[in-house]
Amino acid sequence: MDKKKVMTYLDELLQDEKFRIRFEAEYQKLLISEKIAKLRKESNLSQEKLAKRIHTTKSAISRYESGAYKGYTVTLLNKIAQACNAKLEITFKQQPAKVKTRLASA
Repeated sequence: MDKKKVMTYLDELLQDEKFRIRFEAEYQKLLISEKIAKLRKESNLSQEKLAKRIHTTKSAISRYESGAYKGYTVTLLNKIAQACNAKLEITFKQQPAKVKTRLASA
């Protein structure tokens, strides 16, 4: 039995390198924002309480959790982690040779 993967529209779009680079950058921002919101909720903190702990505003926390924020820094993520009694860990994973992308402005 030959099992062929059904090609979705997204699969087709991801074959274009420029699209894939932009998609991956946006996806990473979305993942970060979701992780911040999840960590905050698991820490039983409101956006306002987290904001006070890291000396910012509730609207800033809302932006960090929105998925549209582009200014994440290690310092900011560290502050959020510490305020939630967590530890920031950053990892790099090698991509398969055929998926490697070159750096480009997205």
